This record gives sequence, C-alpha cells and structure tokens, in this order.
Amino acid sequence: MRTPRPLPAAIALVGVAAVVTVAVWRPWEGSADAASGPPQITVSRSQCGQGWTDAKTGRQTFTLRNTGDAAAEVDLVELGSNKVYGELEGLGPNTSAPMDVQLGAGQYAFRCLIEDTDAITGPSVTLTGDSKSGPAAVAVTKNDMLPLVKQYEAAVASGVADLAAKTDKLRGDVDAGNLDAARADWLPAHLAYNSLGAAYDAFGDFADKIDGSDAGFHPLEKGLWHNAAAGDLKPIADQLADSVRGLADDLPNEQVDPNDLGLRAHEIMENALQFELTGENDQGSGTSLNTALANLDGTAKVLAILDPVLQPRYPDLPQVRKWADRTRALLTAHQNTPVGQLDQATREQLNGAVGELLEKLAPVAAILEVRRDS
Repeated sequence: MRTPRPLPAAIALVGVAAVVTVAVWRPWEGSADAASGPPQITVSRSQCGQGWTDAKTGRQTFTLRNTGDAAAEVDLVELGSNKVYGELEGLGPNTSAPMDVQLGAGQYAFRCLIEDTDAITGPSVTLTGDSKSGPAAVAVTKNDMLPLVKQYEAAVASGVADLAAKTDKLRGDVDAGNLDAARADWLPAHLAYNSLGAAYDAFGDFADKIDGSDAGFHPLEKGLWHNAAAGDLKPIADQLADSVRGLADDLPNEQVDPNDLGLRAHEIMENALQFELTGENDQGSGTSLNTALANLDGTAKVLAILDPVLQPRYPDLPQVRKWADRTRALLTAHQNTPVGQLDQATREQLNGAVGELLEKLAPVAAILEVRRDS
C-alpha cells in the first residue's frame, strides 16, 4: 500500500438539505489583503468573535484577526443546529485571513479553537431577512466517531487474523518448495490485506514491510511469476508472514484516528486508481484489478461503519453507492485480466467510474472531520 496523497486544502462540506461547497480558508492561501474591509472579527482567548457589526443576511466576507499569542482555528456556527458555515484553520498570532459565507436568518456565533484552551464561543448575533443560507455542515464530534472507530478496530482485528492465517499458508507453500501452490495462495492473502481499508495509517512501519515495493507481497509476487527459485523466495515469504504476525501482536497498541476513517474512504480508491488501474503495482500476476476490487471492498466496509453519522449529513450518499456499484460491476467483469490487456473502451469506462466515485467520496473527509465544541 503506497502512502496516500493528502486531500486538497479546499474541500466540499455538505449540509443536511443539499450538496454544497464550503471553502476552508488557510492564511497562507491568498490572504495578502485580508486586513482590508470590515467587519474585522477578533480572535483571542479574551475576545473571541468580537467586532461583528452591521449584522445582515446574505453573502459576506469577514476578516478574522488573531490578536492572541497562539494559533487558532475559527468556526462560524449556527447556534442550536451546530451547523458550521465557515471554517478557518491555522490562523497564527498577529495574522488575518478572510472567511466568505452565505447566511440566512438565524442565530450565529464565532467559535474560537485555540491551542491548549477549551473551545470559546463568542457573542451570539441574530440575523433576520429573506436570504437563503449557503454552505453548511452539521459538526461531527469525537463522541460521534469513537463508537465507529471501536467498531472498525474490531473489524480490522478480525481481518488481520484472517490475513495471518493466509500468509502462514503462503509461507508453508514456499518453504515446502511448492511454488504452484504458492502462486495459488498468494492472491487470497494479498486481497485479504488490501480489503482492510481505513486502518492503513495505523499500521506504521508494518505497512511497508507487508505491502511495500521492496518487501512483502510485491517482491514475492515478482519472484513467483518470474521463475525464482524456492530458496530465494523463502526469506521473503518468511519476512512477510513474520511481519503480519508482528502486526497482529501490535494491533492492540495501534489506534485509528477518528479523522482517518473519512479520509481513507476516499484515499483507498484514489490509490487504486493511481497504482492498480494503471498496472503500476503489477509484478507479474496480472491481478491488479482483483486488488482494486479488494480496495473497493475496503471502502465499502468503511462507509458501512460510517453510515450512521454520514447518512444524515450527506444527501449525495446514494450517488456514492451508484458509482461504487458501477465500479464493482466493471472490476468483477474483468478480474484476472492484466490491465495492459484491457481494450481502450474498457479502460476508459473503469477510469471514468472510479473518477466519478472519487468525486462523490471527496466530501466525506470534510463532513466527518472531528470538530471541538468544548
């Protein structure tokens, strides 16, 4: 499993009523003239959210000024519903940045999240008028996510136990010199690993030892499908099985960050598009599409666990399921076919389906980002 690429700085947030886009502003991105133009909102431990004058509905831009001595995150929230209409991250001391929002009638306040300080909610401001609200997301708290993390960790523990049994069998084949059996058993073991999903980031160094380019499944695949001798493959198979057993032993000490669940839902398939659908990871078995299907299984497991929190916040979830089903049908139809043997039309269909799926998955991480409210 390759290290996933981070998501873009600005990412979609979704409200209850409609799919919308909220810009996540960061002060190093286009804030050169942030200090110009009212209203200017003060951010500090003693004056969070002060300075909101000329309160009105509609589209507007605030300038947030950190007058304190510590970096801060600032949310503009609708009180009562806890919807987040604007978010600004990493606002350093003595710096300013803009926040562009669309507000309807309601009661709002700025919430300052400052290092080593409980969340501070500024003065409430009541807006009246006919303008419709713009982008918003119902905030997700750690308490929302922790039960889901526990559920996922239990599923991962079961998956790793299955993986260990399969890699032990694979090692036994190689140790016995039965390379035909090893070739048959390599794929089930590799798919067991690739279906684990969102736990990759919690695996630490074990990830590279198990499925890196220079250790684990990939060099073993290369040797098995390029006529390497059993004696040369034995240390690779031993290392792979030992690494999986090491992971199983270490798993109780590993933790999945709540934010990783939403992030990996997108990144698993992003990696599949980059490394499996291009054939880059194929070392001779021709099973990259099988691996991509296992990646899709991993994504499905993540989404199933996230569903109680995600469903009421993401109206486009049926579109995720639609494109996941379309991707699954295409991958299933072409299992065991090397990517290089696909015709142009099929490759375009696959890339298009996964691309659409990724577009629909992209907001998930932002929707499920854990936000402090205390």
